Amino acid sequence: MKKVAVALLALVGLGAWGWTGWSGREKGPPRYQGWVEADTIFIGAEDTGRLATLAVSEGQQVKAGDLLFVLDSRTQAADLQAAKQALDEASSKVERLQAAQQRPEEIAILEATLQRAQASLEFARQELTRTQELVRKGFATQSRADQAQSTFDQAKAAAEEVQRQIVAARLGGRREDLDAARFVVGQAEARVASARARFDRLTVAAPQAGRVQEVYYRAGEIVPNMRPVVAILPPANMKVRFFLPQAVLPSVQVGQAVALTCDGCPAGLAAEIITIAQEAEFTPPVIYSLEERQKLVYRAEARPRTPEALRVGQPVEVRLGGGGDALR
Repeated sequence: MKKVAVALLALVGLGAWGWTGWSGREKGPPRYQGWVEADTIFIGAEDTGRLATLAVSEGQQVKAGDLLFVLDSRTQAADLQAAKQALDEASSKVERLQAAQQRPEEIAILEATLQRAQASLEFARQELTRTQELVRKGFATQSRADQAQSTFDQAKAAAEEVQRQIVAARLGGRREDLDAARFVVGQAEARVASARARFDRLTVAAPQAGRVQEVYYRAGEIVPNMRPVVAILPPANMKVRFFLPQAVLPSVQVGQAVALTCDGCPAGLAAEIITIAQEAEFTPPVIYSLEERQKLVYRAEARPRTPEALRVGQPVEVRLGGGGDALR
């Protein structure tokens, strides 16, 4: 998650308004300047693909589980279907072995299948060699070479699988036959699970409720893997940042309620302090004053109880003391 911070330059010119609680020029509980920040959630895809569906727009409210976007899934859907078919074939083999021993006719069929698989493997080997040569000369892309390598690996695996089936078919004992076939079923199940996971990753839903802050890609565009497509701001991720002088620290603690006021905001806004820095820092330069220039302050953050009433970057005034206690 990336923290959305508001530049302190927005507070220039507000020196006469804030930090009145330090000087004692006004009666009542101390007041301190602050501003609204938020931790935005950036949501992207784990795989590269073309954005097929964009289901949200900027400013839209979404609930947890709502569809955000979908990448093109035709390739992954085909892989999943092929994996399922391979699993069905392997499962059928186990059922046949459980019913009876392999007959010579079945072994002959497997041998014919092996010949076809070996022919496909040899063709894939030649194609891989040609493609690698084209890549070396600059006439083909590395992507094409990777595809040729994948085709070769699949053909090799298919030939090896048929060879194992022939070996298993010629085993003398039923137990050995079944063990080999069940091993193939386990492999097929793993391939189905992997293909399904790749397919499911293309459909992305909102992990939390919030407002869509920004959309980075549109339908039809290619989305690189691990790049955000949508940014969402959950209300619970909004917070108010302000600074406390050293003198008031003994009277302030995490969990304490504070009152908030801001231009155009409804009355009665409240927040709860969620953190107080352990290390001091100098007063931010844009809120220096002649009296407070050399004083150290401690950064504090408070979670608004009604975050929907605030906006990121908005300057606010934080009030401690009796008003905060009354908000509990």
